[in-house]
Amino acid sequence: MGVRLFLLRASTGAASTNWSDDMTKSGSILSSGKAPDTRLRARYWLETPADPRKVAETIAGEQSTGTFVRLAPEVEAQAARCDAVVESVQEVEGAPHASLPTARRAGDVPVRRALIELSWSEENFGWSLPNLMATVAGNLFELRDVTGLRLLTLDLPDGYAARYPGPQFGVTGTRRLAGVRAGPLVGTIIKPSVGLSPEQTAAMVATLCEGGIDFIKDDELQADGPHCPFEARVHAVMRVVNDHAARTGRKPMVAFNITDDLDAMRRHHDTVLAHEGTCVMVSVNSIGLAGLAYLRRHCALPIHAHRNGWGYLSRHPALGFDYAAWQVLWRLAGADHMHVNGLRNKFSEPDESVIASARALAEPLFSDGLPGYEAMPVFSSGQWAGQAADTYRALGSDDLIYTCGGGIVAHPGGIAAGVESVRAAWQAAARGQAVQEAAVGNAALRQALDFFGK
Repeated sequence: MGVRLFLLRASTGAASTNWSDDMTKSGSILSSGKAPDTRLRARYWLETPADPRKVAETIAGEQSTGTFVRLAPEVEAQAARCDAVVESVQEVEGAPHASLPTARRAGDVPVRRALIELSWSEENFGWSLPNLMATVAGNLFELRDVTGLRLLTLDLPDGYAARYPGPQFGVTGTRRLAGVRAGPLVGTIIKPSVGLSPEQTAAMVATLCEGGIDFIKDDELQADGPHCPFEARVHAVMRVVNDHAARTGRKPMVAFNITDDLDAMRRHHDTVLAHEGTCVMVSVNSIGLAGLAYLRRHCALPIHAHRNGWGYLSRHPALGFDYAAWQVLWRLAGADHMHVNGLRNKFSEPDESVIASARALAEPLFSDGLPGYEAMPVFSSGQWAGQAADTYRALGSDDLIYTCGGGIVAHPGGIAAGVESVRAAWQAAARGQAVQEAAVGNAALRQALDFFGK
C-alpha cells in the first residue's frame, strides 16, 4: 500500500459526536509544536464504517504513492521514500449513522470516528502551494469508505519560508499606512454592495472620511462592472481621500476589490498604487492560491483577503476545513488581512469558532528564528459597538480591523456618531470599563446601545 503506520491509540474519552469536542479531548496528538521539521503534517477528523486504521492507511496511500496494482520491486523501493506516514490514529466515540452518503454501503450503518495525523516528505510537492493543497485536500474526500473527513490543522516544513515570503505588511504595516497606532481600525463597507456609480461611491467615502473612519472596503460583489468601472471608481474615491488627508492629516485606508483574472488584477493593483491608495482586496476562494501568490510577488500594498465562499468549505462539521488549517495556506501565500466573521454575527458560525479563528492568525507558521507570518484579523457581519467588550475580552487584543456596516451608517446620530460609538466602546473595553458605564458620558455610545441593543 505504500504507507507506514506508526501509532494506534485506543479511545479513552467520553462520548462525542462533534469533531471539535474530539479534538479538545485529544489535544496530545493535535498539539502544534514549532521545532524544525522537514515533513508536512496534517491532522484530520475521520468518520468511516470501516476500521479507522485501515482507512487512514488507504488515505495515506491515495495521497502519496498508492495504487491498486503491484509495482515492480525496484519501482516500489524507489517510491518508498515518498510514502505518506500515518503518524497516529486515535479512535473516539462513534455514531449510529453516517454523516455523508457513500456508494459502498446503502442504508443506515454504524460508523467509527478517529483523529488521525498523516505526514509527507517535503520531496513530494516541491514547495508548491497548489500541489500541497492537492496533497492534503484532494481525492481523500471522495474515498468510498470515508463518510466524514475534516482537515483540522496543518504544520509546514520550514523550507516553505524560503519560497513564499508571506504577509508583506501584517499588523504593523497596516497600522502605519492607516495612521492608527492603538486600538482597532474602525471600518465599514460601501453599501449598497452594487449599484452606485463611481461618483456616488466617492460621495459616500467623503462622508465616511469626515466621520472619522479608519478603514473602508468595497463589498466583494463590487469589482469592475459597467455601472462602476474600476479605474473610474479608484480615481473618484482617491481624489476625496487624498483631499481629506491634505486637509486633516488623516488618510483612511480603502481596500479596493481587484478580484479578476491575473493580468487584470495586476493592472488594478497598479491603478490603486498610482492613485496613492493603500490597500487592495481579493476574494481568495475565487483567485486561488496561485493567484494570491502571483499578486503577492508583484504587490506593493497590503492584501485584504476576503473569504466569501467559506461556508461551502466548512459549514458541515463532517466535511471540509477547519479555519486553523485553511488560514495557514493563505498567510503563506501573502494575505495581510483575513476575515474571521464576528461575535453574534448574522451567519451560522458560533462565537467560540470566531475567536479561535482570530487567534490562529497570530500563531507562528514556522519554527523559532523564522518570520511568524502573522496576519491581521478582520471582524465583520452584524458588528456594532455592542460586541466590542466581548471581542476584546475573548481575544485579549485590539490588533484587528473591526468593520461595521449598519452599526455605523445606520446609527441614529449619523455616521460620525456611529464611528464614535464603536471607538468609545473599544476604548472602554481596553480600560476594563463596562460599556453601559462608558455610555453615561458619551451620547453616541448611549444612542447605539438604545438603538441597536433592543
